[in-house]
Parts: sequence; structure tokens; C-alpha cells
Amino acid sequence: MKSVKTFLWATVASSVVAGCCNPPAADDACNLVRVDQCGYLPASAKQAFLLTDSARFAVEDAQTHRVVYRGEASPARYWAESGDSIRIADFSSLSEPGRYRIVVADSIYSHPFRISADVYADAAMAAARAFYFNRSGMAIDSIWGGQWARPAGHPDTCVLIHSSAASEARPEGTVVSSPGGWYDAGDYNKYIVNSGISTYTLLYTLSTLADYSDSQNLNIPEGADSLPDLLNEALYNLNWMLTMQDPTDGGVYHKLTTLAFEGFVMPHKAVNQRYLVTKSTAADLDFAATAAYASRLLVRYGLTDLSATCATAAASAYRHALAEPGNIFSNPADVSTGEYGDDTLADEWFWASVEMYLLTGDGGYLSNIEMDKVEFGVPSWSSVAALGLLSLTEDTTAAMPDFDALGRLRSLADNLVAAQEASPARLGLAKFEWGSNSFIANESMLKMAAFRATADERYLAATLDDVHYLLGRNATGYCYETGIGSRPSMNIHHRPSAADGVDRPVPGFLVGGPNLDVPNDCNDAASRSQYPAAAYADELCSYSTNEIAINWNAPLVNVLWSICATVR
Repeated sequence: MKSVKTFLWATVASSVVAGCCNPPAADDACNLVRVDQCGYLPASAKQAFLLTDSARFAVEDAQTHRVVYRGEASPARYWAESGDSIRIADFSSLSEPGRYRIVVADSIYSHPFRISADVYADAAMAAARAFYFNRSGMAIDSIWGGQWARPAGHPDTCVLIHSSAASEARPEGTVVSSPGGWYDAGDYNKYIVNSGISTYTLLYTLSTLADYSDSQNLNIPEGADSLPDLLNEALYNLNWMLTMQDPTDGGVYHKLTTLAFEGFVMPHKAVNQRYLVTKSTAADLDFAATAAYASRLLVRYGLTDLSATCATAAASAYRHALAEPGNIFSNPADVSTGEYGDDTLADEWFWASVEMYLLTGDGGYLSNIEMDKVEFGVPSWSSVAALGLLSLTEDTTAAMPDFDALGRLRSLADNLVAAQEASPARLGLAKFEWGSNSFIANESMLKMAAFRATADERYLAATLDDVHYLLGRNATGYCYETGIGSRPSMNIHHRPSAADGVDRPVPGFLVGGPNLDVPNDCNDAASRSQYPAAAYADELCSYSTNEIAINWNAPLVNVLWSICATVR
């Protein structure tokens, strides 16, 4: 049953984003002590990073300044990725709930933080609600959106078939309807490949955390019905995905897009013509996998008709992929929006085949997997094999013959934990590339899956270290979730946040994070550190570090909800 608690999100977001230090201090000084700006669980390890000469520190009540703990940090260790020498200040024995700050040398103060069993509740809720704010074709009413209310944009009831997608049944210029769904990222287009992993991740979260998810009130328009709010949110995009399938052959169009990115205007002012662009094998397989998983889940909630629709659509898309297995997507000459091109599809075949097998029990689907070509890595839109592992380890009643899914999952998680334990910053990330924060969130999703399967506390502890990183204990001192913490990312590459006239960005979004793949997207040589872990710019122009995306937020929802469900 959904919680009856009412969330006044305009008020919450305004209060959560607090000042930097108390007493006031320069931001650089405040940044010499890196903490999780939400805080720490009472029974968990509690560590801050000191970038100071002094090793002695104190923890004091943030309001009364009464010292409640004194300690000495570890010797400094150099972290080559950030150029910092880090001392670890451990105050794990402090478990009394409250609001605190760390003090070094009586003059250097950390951002305030809490110790509480519900310390991640607001961040978890905001991360899930971010999807509502990115809905296409729907007005965001002030009842649910507060100060981020806006008119509807992109009804997508008059979308044209692009020349690249033309067929005898649907020639170029054919008008089709494809409403709903989420805007993919900071732009206004909608992409099947990225929607697949994002929708699956929310559905997987709902399924594996059923009791917790069923009780959460996201304060969205569908809140009065009997379905969990997270399911309603996922259905808003799943129903759009179903419109992207060609009813004549089962193939799935790769994306719904304008020919070029819109400017930084509100959705209702972005009125350029939109198109369905050519089908692709990756879109077929990601669609099939997502729809197959959804079909199994929806039966639990009495949505038998939609479940049957998803099962039929999944089978049809899978058949189309078999008929056109080499249809690799690249942008047509006149289209310059996000490509999501992928020429290595063994992982998509694995994921889709596993989901079809779990849906139907037909082992014939597994014969289409080329196991020697499948690489199991951290999930991303272009690497989805691990999603099949998640489904296989969730449903232990339908094991894949001659395949140890849990062993593969544990191996992945163990490698991530080992890298984390060896890092001066307790971070297992191997490379700071585009969407680096999403890799950390997806690593956490794997570790929490391993924790649920084994009850091994190492996985939970490692996940909490990842969360501490994302929420402020990192090389920049930013909390990378908008609207959360004392120093959150503010100038995100997100068109509604840039154009709505509201000082603060839409809350709950995870920004891409440090990235040297594109070292200077703001045309300013001084705007980005050359140290990989610090190569972040909180600037609108920095699309490579400060954009948001649905496939980055989905694992953030999973990890925060997983922690909240575990400790409640």
C-alpha cells in the first residue's frame, strides 16, 4: 500500500539545498573536507576525506557546535586520478542520529550531514520523481511539479516516417502517432536503445524491491490508483515504446527525433517536425528484452491484457531481429541527434534471448546466443549482457542450462569490490569517461544484486562507498544529484532547467560526472581539470560532464531504493 505521506517537493528541494558551511567559510576551505552531503546510516562505516596537513579532526553538532567525537585520520595516500593526497577520517563508532559537521584545525569545516536511518529517503524519492519531470507530451502541473510546472510539449501525434524508415506499407512522409515516453536526456528526443535499459532498470527495481516499492508515494498524477507509483512511471515510457514497433513487420524504429537538436527552449516552444528514423537490430533486441521482462512482471499486478500485448510485441521484435540480424544503426545524412550506434550485438542477443526464454520457457531462444562473444561488464546502453544476469539471478526457478548466472554476477561484483578496496578514494571505477557517474551507479546495482543473493555485507558496504562518492565524497566536492546536499550540481545541461526561469534545476537528476573524453566542450581551457576524477564543470555548456539522462537516473533509483529497503 502506498504511503499516505504527502511530499511538498518545491519546499523539500528548497530546504535540502542548504548553505555551504556554518560558520561561513570560503568554498575552497569547505571543500578540504569531503563528506556525503546527505550523510551516513547509524550502523554503517562513516568516513570523510581530508585534504589537509592536519590529521586531527572533530565531529561536532552542526547547530550547537558541541564536539561529539575526536579522532585522527589515516596517513595521506596520493590518488593519481585526482591529484589529491587523501586522509581518511573514520568516525564509524558515532551512531547517534543527528546533524553534524567535521572540523579540522578549528577553522576548516565540512558541509553539514546527517546520521539517520532515513538519510537517503529524500535523495531516493527525488531520483525517481525526476522521470516525471522529463515526461514528453504531458503538462507538469504545479500540484505535482511545484515551481517546475510547465506546459505540455511534443504531443507526437503527427510524427512523419523519415526517408530512412520508409517501406511499402509506410512510405516516406506517412503520419504516425507515437505519444508519451520520457525525454531521453537534456534534449527532447526519444530513443529506443536508451529507453530499453532505463525502463528495464525501473521494472527490475520494482520487482526485486516489491514491498518497498509498493509503499512509495511519488506524488505523480496516477497516485490515486492501485498500482505502485514506480510501475505507473515505468508504464508511461513502456506504452510509448510499444508505439515504436512497425505493426506490419514487428521491426522497431531506432528513435523519434527532430533532424537536429532543438535550442534551449521549453518543450512547448520546441516545435520542429519530428520523425521516426530507421529500424535497427539493437532497437529490436532491446525492445524485445524490455517487453518480455515487463510481460512477466505485469501479471503480478493484474495487467493481463498489457502483459499479453508485451509478450506478442516482444516475440514479433525478436523475429524481426532474426530476419535482419545485421541492421546496424548510424544516423542518416540529414539527422544529427543522438546516435546510440552499436556494432557489437552479442550482448543484446544474450539479454533478449534470456528474457524470451524466461518468458516462454522455450530453450530454442538460447541457441541464438554466441556465448564466446558475450562480454559481461557493468551495464550501459551499449553493454546489456549483465541485465540478463540480473534477470536470471532474480528468477531462480528457471535457470539457464549449463550457465552459472550467480557465479558470473558474483565474479563481476567481487572484481568491483577488490578495485574499490585498493583505491585511496574507495572507488572501483576504472576510467572516467562519458557518464562516469552512471557507471558507478550501475556498479552499485550489480553489487546490491549480489548482496540480495548472498547476504554478503561486503557488497552493501561497497555500495555505500559508491553512494558517498556520488553525493559529495569525491574529487570535486559536488553532490552530483540535483537538489540534494549543500553543494549540488546547479547548471545542468537540460533544456527545461535552463529555460524555465527557475534558479534551481529540476531536482533528482544525476549528472554525467567527470570525463576527459571531451576535454573542453565549453571552449574554455581553464574550465576543466586535467585530472580525470576532477574533470567536471558545473556549466550549462558542459554537455559531456553536466548533462542528465534517463539511463543514468535509473540505476541511481535502484541503488538508493535498495539501500532504503535494506535498512528500513
